[in-house]
Amino acid sequence: MTPPLHRPLVALLLFASSLSAQTKYDPKVLLKGHDYFELRDGLANAQIKFEREKTGRVAFLGGSITAGGGWRDHVMKYFQAKFPQTKFEFIAAGIGSMGSVPHAFRLERDVLSKGPVDLLFAEAAVNDSSNIPDHPEQMLRGMEGVVRHAREANSLTDIIHMHFVMPPHMDDYHKGKVPASIAQHEKVAAAYGNASLNLALEVTDRIDAGEFTWDKDFQGLHPSDFVHQLYANSIARMLDTAFAKPLADAAKPHALPSMVDAQSYAKGRLGSIADAKIIKGFTLEQAWKPVDGKGTRAGFVNVPALVGTEPGAEFEFSFTGTGCGLFIAAGPDAGRIEFSIDGGEYRKLETFTHWSAGLHLPWALILDESLKPGPHTAKVCLATDHDAKGSGTALRVFHLLLN
Repeated sequence: MTPPLHRPLVALLLFASSLSAQTKYDPKVLLKGHDYFELRDGLANAQIKFEREKTGRVAFLGGSITAGGGWRDHVMKYFQAKFPQTKFEFIAAGIGSMGSVPHAFRLERDVLSKGPVDLLFAEAAVNDSSNIPDHPEQMLRGMEGVVRHAREANSLTDIIHMHFVMPPHMDDYHKGKVPASIAQHEKVAAAYGNASLNLALEVTDRIDAGEFTWDKDFQGLHPSDFVHQLYANSIARMLDTAFAKPLADAAKPHALPSMVDAQSYAKGRLGSIADAKIIKGFTLEQAWKPVDGKGTRAGFVNVPALVGTEPGAEFEFSFTGTGCGLFIAAGPDAGRIEFSIDGGEYRKLETFTHWSAGLHLPWALILDESLKPGPHTAKVCLATDHDAKGSGTALRVFHLLLN
């Protein structure tokens, strides 16, 4: 039996003071004798920027676990302590409920518009598993869209895929399976030489070993301070290992391989709703906000929205590419839509989600992703039937999704 691996890393000491005294967790000990990251092509380009050039732009792209700070705040402190002479710019690009599909379309606006990125943390395993469990192909297409778009913008960008944990992930590992979202994201990481950190597997192993529990220590999908600390410790181990390598003579552009999936959202961007043509029933509100008292997400309230609430309301938009969709708020009154591409047969989609009853949820709705390259026109209308999940008939669009 392999003895526990002891990792006396200086970086871990930065975080040790806030760990729960009630757990048996020791961040310096790995019970199975191995760590949970793959460095692949490593972080040499970021290391050169941080250590030699004394500048660094680090972006954190993710959902609510990233938006809430916690592990992200710890990691920013890590960089500042590790490279005290370096001037860092940190981009907080976490938005609650967001998975890899919306990440791919908002990457340009929320991350790349800030300038060349040296190191990108990308997480979507939890929200992909929650939001699109029946669409593993979109999990891959979204994450590959993020990676390829980032690399086309700057071939020197180093990328780390973060796989956070949820109970269904642990259930899969107990059955001997890799969770679908993690498997899909790992395909992208391996193809593009990116580092990845499987916190879902590490947490499963540590809980199984009795170091802590989900109910008492995690306290839910939006984890406790203890868990953010745990995440930060594991990230520190990975970063310390990567940065322990000798500094390279020069930065090396990452190779851009053939696409893993030709339908990936590598050209994804946000299109303006002002470009949509209202046929009937929709209005362009300049600062939409709900009147039902239900929750919203920052960036999806008091901003322009294309709004329709009556069955039969209709609009269309034209674009050039291979796919399209809508960035909407799926709230309590979200209804069924029908859409047609290039005059084809109408197809139906539900916009009411598992979370819609209590929240005007930002939702990336893919209409079609397998079109021939070239110009297309999409027509969208509110369905006239009412045999839908929710009881509503509303559609509120904030952005067009164009690939």
